[in-house]
Amino acid sequence: QVQVEESGGGLVQAGDSVMLSCVVSGRRTFDKYAMGWFRQVPGKEREERECVATINYSGDTTYYTDSVKGRFTISRDNAKNTVYLQMNNLKPEDTAVYYCGVSPFGGTTTDVCVDWGRGTQVTVSS
Repeated sequence: QVQVEESGGGLVQAGDSVMLSCVVSGRRTFDKYAMGWFRQVPGKEREERECVATINYSGDTTYYTDSVKGRFTISRDNAKNTVYLQMNNLKPEDTAVYYCGVSPFGGTTTDVCVDWGRGTQVTVSS
């Protein structure tokens, strides 16, 4: 059984930094999957989660949505079945529940992910 667990969220002030972690267990071929960080705000459905960043299976190709470019960095450690999201210079509009998604093909929409975690709340106060 695949388990995905995010951690690292919390309440921070604008301008602060936070690192999110996502550990995937139960997938022996973690290094064959692309990974993505998505965020969801109140009032939005699961299918409307915004793709924040993605990283390919080997870690040498990344994608960022425009609003986080230059502030967020996605990385992965395949030896630890873990993907990270370093978030710097946080803004109130970054407030959301952040989810980690596992994708066999990559992509920026929620339907490409086959496994999800339960999410971690990030709240940025002004």
